[in-house]
Amino acid sequence: MASALDDIDRQILAELTRDGRMSMRTLAETLHISRANAYARVERLRAANVIRGFRADIDPVAAGLGTSAYVTVNLHQAEWRVVGEQLRALPGVVHIALVGGEFDAILLVRAKDNADLGRLVLNVIQGMPGVINTRTLLVFEETEAPMGAVTTLSR
Repeated sequence: MASALDDIDRQILAELTRDGRMSMRTLAETLHISRANAYARVERLRAANVIRGFRADIDPVAAGLGTSAYVTVNLHQAEWRVVGEQLRALPGVVHIALVGGEFDAILLVRAKDNADLGRLVLNVIQGMPGVINTRTLLVFEETEAPMGAVTTLSR
């Protein structure tokens, strides 16, 4: 579907990324298209799974998760599916990516504090059968890239 996106579709994605609660009327007015066109395009993007859903954008610090880290994991690759399911079930694991290179997976983890992060990594993740080792990269500061830029890369 990505190759079938036109400029209006990319603009819709950028606007909804900025404000997922935007009304169809506001979206249509912002992009200078009809409401019917906006509804049809958003529905087409949803049906094609370009738009996978709408979520609240939570500030982790305000929600009591003041510590963030990227955790790299080396594992027995034959056990990836089992380990992956276990990792997805852990509270605080926000994102998991199976990657190529020096390690097998990287996780974005959020925790209340360093002690909670340590317990999760040292006791839970490292204790999983199939996990060989981990490395923890503490996040000092985060900045989000504008998602609108991602939607325009194919131009």
